[in-house]
Amino acid sequence: MGRSDLSEAEWARLEPHLPVNVGRGGRWKCHRRVINGILFRLRTGIPWRDLPPRFGKWQTVHGRHRRWSADGTWARVLQGLQVVADAEGRIDWSMVGVDSTVLRVHQHAAGARKRTPTVPGKRTRPAWHRPDEALGRSRGGLTTKVHLASEGGRRPLALLLTPGQWGDGPQMIEVLDRIRVPRPGGGHPRTRPGSSSADKAYSSRRNRRHLRRRRIRHVIPERRDQRAHRRNRGAPGGRPTGFNRDQYARRNEVERTVNALKGFRAVATRFDKRAYVFQGTVTLAAIRLWLRP
Repeated sequence: MGRSDLSEAEWARLEPHLPVNVGRGGRWKCHRRVINGILFRLRTGIPWRDLPPRFGKWQTVHGRHRRWSADGTWARVLQGLQVVADAEGRIDWSMVGVDSTVLRVHQHAAGARKRTPTVPGKRTRPAWHRPDEALGRSRGGLTTKVHLASEGGRRPLALLLTPGQWGDGPQMIEVLDRIRVPRPGGGHPRTRPGSSSADKAYSSRRNRRHLRRRRIRHVIPERRDQRAHRRNRGAPGGRPTGFNRDQYARRNEVERTVNALKGFRAVATRFDKRAYVFQGTVTLAAIRLWLRP
C-alpha cells in the first residue's frame, strides 16, 4: 500500500458514492486501483505518463479523472461525503471561514485553445489571459486563484476558481452561495452557517449587507480607510460595524485548510490545462480531506 493509497476505512466511506457501471460499452477498470493512481498524481504532481505501472495504463487513469471532472462526479462525491458527515454531526456550522490562495500555473497549462469561434476583425484575448479557463497574469506570472469556504473542522465546504488577479471581496457571496449540503431526510439543504469570518479584503458594505440579509453573523474587521470615511460622513455613514475579536481568532481554521489543500503538489502548482479538469483536481483534494478521520 502506497502513501497516497486509500485505506480500508477510507475506501468504505468513499465506495458508496462512486458511480456504478451501467449502459453499453466495456466494464470499467477497478475503481479503487484507478482512484489510487489519481491520488498518487494528486500528491506528487508528476505527469500522467509517468504514473507507476501498478496503477494500470496512464490513459485509463487520466481519462477517468478528466471524465469525472467534466460530468460533475467528483462534485457529487464531495457533496455525498458532506451529507454523511452532517448526519453524523461532524460539520461545525458555528463558524465558516472564507479565504483564497493564489496558485502558480505551470507553463504547460497555459495553451488551452479557445472553443468559441473567432470574429473577423475583432481582437481576441491571448492564451495566457483567459477568464473562462481561470488563467490570469499577476506579478508572479501566470496564476489561478482558489476561493473556498471552510467549516470549523478545517474541511472545505465550497470551492471557486478565478484568474489570479481577481479580487477576493467580490467573490465572497458566490462562494457562500455554493455551500449546499442536502439533508438525508429531505427538505431544504443546509446552506447557512451561524457565523462567517474573513479578513479585511472582504470588508465591504455589499458583503455585510448580504450576510445580514441571510442572518449570518459576520466577523470581518473594518479597513482603516473605510472606518475613517464612515466617521467623516457623520450620521449618514451609519453605525460602527460589529467585530468580535475572540471569534476572529478562529480564522486560522480556514488558513489551515488552505495549507492542507496546497499540501497536494498538483494543487499547489496547476498542471491541468483546462479549468474544469483543475476544478476536479481541487475537488478531489477536498474529498481526500473529508475522508480523513
